[in-house]
Amino acid sequence: MCFTITLHLNSLSLIFASMENLLTQIDNLKQAINHFSSDDVNVAEVFRIQFIGSNGSVKALMGEMKNVAPENKKAMGQALNDLKLLAENKWEELKNLINRQEATGKNKTDLTLPGDSLSLGSRHPISIVRNKIVSIFQRLGFAIAEGPEIEDDWHNFTALNLPENHPARDMQDTFYVSQDPAWMLRTHTSSVQVREMEKGELPIRIICPGRVYRNETISARAHCFFHQVEGLYIADDVSFADLKQTLYFFVKEMFGEDIKVRFRPSYFPFTEPSAEMDISCLICGGKGCNVCKHTGWVEILGCGMVHPNVLENCGIDSKKYSGFAFGMGIERITMLKYQIKDLRIFSENDVRFLKQFESAV
Repeated sequence: MCFTITLHLNSLSLIFASMENLLTQIDNLKQAINHFSSDDVNVAEVFRIQFIGSNGSVKALMGEMKNVAPENKKAMGQALNDLKLLAENKWEELKNLINRQEATGKNKTDLTLPGDSLSLGSRHPISIVRNKIVSIFQRLGFAIAEGPEIEDDWHNFTALNLPENHPARDMQDTFYVSQDPAWMLRTHTSSVQVREMEKGELPIRIICPGRVYRNETISARAHCFFHQVEGLYIADDVSFADLKQTLYFFVKEMFGEDIKVRFRPSYFPFTEPSAEMDISCLICGGKGCNVCKHTGWVEILGCGMVHPNVLENCGIDSKKYSGFAFGMGIERITMLKYQIKDLRIFSENDVRFLKQFESAV
């Protein structure tokens, strides 16, 4: 058992004012030495350094003999010698105790014992699905494009056919960093598409994975941050049929050949015409459940042909070029693929949950 040493000298060079003061210091050190006990070699070494080391307390007190009156030097010398012997004897006791413990094997390290196992980490399910999505579209010739998470109003809204006071802006509750000028946490990775189009290097065939932010109430189906993958293809004579075949390929590769797909007309300010893509519910097999709201279908992404205004805003001739765009939430795809019903669990860092994906690829 280790006794904690609480005695400290205020200064090793302290000049004691009287014989009484020195004797008090000696008595305090004796009490600390007598109460000290440990069978730990490291703690015992601390004792040696503090009490009998070259800079220890005993040596410090002996250095004060020069300040003792001549008539008191004999008595003080005897007291200091007694203190030194007490400290050295205690040190020998500690060494003998430790040696006995090691001889009996109590403190002996058995090198034949197996080491402590270190559990290996695993990829997060969001990362697993993100990599899967990226690899599918890379096989179709899509390159990866990335951009800043803090965006200006032009790249996040205006260039995407959402001018100031456009009602569609209300669809995305935004975290603003500043209002004038307007800077914000991006609400979608469409801002990366704008930056790529502004480069003017055609044709463009990119996917834009990344984290986005929206000021939403956190629940089982929504969060204030999540991950998206958006795609963009601009070239000569791109059609809606090209968009459908691209997304058909993606869905079959991600969910299997037996998955059913449907497109529904929708509205997005940056595409025209626009659609939402549904797949048959993976949890109930299309029969109807709480997840699919008993319809047998689950929406996984939005898509459409890039609006001519967006092309013109980015310096691309909309009469010569056309293109399609799509976007999906990685969390939504992950929940469907692994049948996870609560979005919040992705960001809770629960090791029990994450361990389930150690063998996932």
